[in-house]
Amino acid sequence: MRHDWIHPEHLSAWTALTNKLAVVDDTEEFYEEEDLAEELAEPGVQPELDTLGLWIDGAMVGYGQLRLSEHLRDGRGRVFIGGGVAPDYRKRGLGAVIMDDLEARAVEKMREVHPGVDFTIDMWGNTPGHSASAFAASRGYEPTRHFQDMAVTPPEFRRQDRTHEPSTNLRLAHYSADLAELVRELDNEAFADHWGSTPKSVAEWDAMTRARSFRNEYSRILLEVGDDPVQERGLCYVLSGEWVPKELYISRVGTARSARGRGYAAWALSTVVEAAFAGGYVKVDLSVDTESPTGAVGLYERLGFAVVRRGTMFRKSCLAG
Repeated sequence: MRHDWIHPEHLSAWTALTNKLAVVDDTEEFYEEEDLAEELAEPGVQPELDTLGLWIDGAMVGYGQLRLSEHLRDGRGRVFIGGGVAPDYRKRGLGAVIMDDLEARAVEKMREVHPGVDFTIDMWGNTPGHSASAFAASRGYEPTRHFQDMAVTPPEFRRQDRTHEPSTNLRLAHYSADLAELVRELDNEAFADHWGSTPKSVAEWDAMTRARSFRNEYSRILLEVGDDPVQERGLCYVLSGEWVPKELYISRVGTARSARGRGYAAWALSTVVEAAFAGGYVKVDLSVDTESPTGAVGLYERLGFAVVRRGTMFRKSCLAG
């Protein structure tokens, strides 16, 4: 076995492995080579230090990648380590090789970016009972948050109309570059009370919304319109992407705290789902924190979304190196 950082020329092998794991582990996380190339170029990522590929007989059999949030949350740093091992090579210690390398890198990178700051490392456990969960626990990670993937198809979709507020002048707009900063600031506000979320920088936001998978035409921003267009205020937004052909993924749904409880998100999301089905999509899906402080699970259920899989985020707390 040899291990090396993931070079651009490894993209084909990396894509093949991640897509194989998506089938074997039933994650639906399928990627094109361009998607993974974008991950290597994400703000703050140093592929030669933050990625690792494992190779046996010329084939990539495992990989890992590390991301460190640019901003702190509650005075702590946040690191996420993702990866996987090909099914035929599991239970041979390859996962430990990946985690040993990237956990050490997490300490080193935190020392560089946020010196003297305590931090957490998160890793995904896949569905309950999956070997990844047992592996996480064996390394001192604890189950911290539960998520569920939900999906809706045209027969189950139940549209939610706008709440009648004649005194409010609202405009539902497509996502566009001129609204980027408004939506970024709204997103940082909306997710400030969500578990595991950290504010997104301009560079991080730009990378997300310029990605191959991002779908401007199926993303919506609800604006409160004033007398002057400059005074438009963002109320909520729905951002979408596409990784699997003809399946739209809802990446972000957020509402300004002062605008919660008015049905805005249900209305905006309904317009996106309706447009997706009219445009030929056969399914719309998303992932949600089961303990979302905004009651998001109930919102999605009202629109006809149903649970298709569950997973757990595992976390380890670390002291500053």
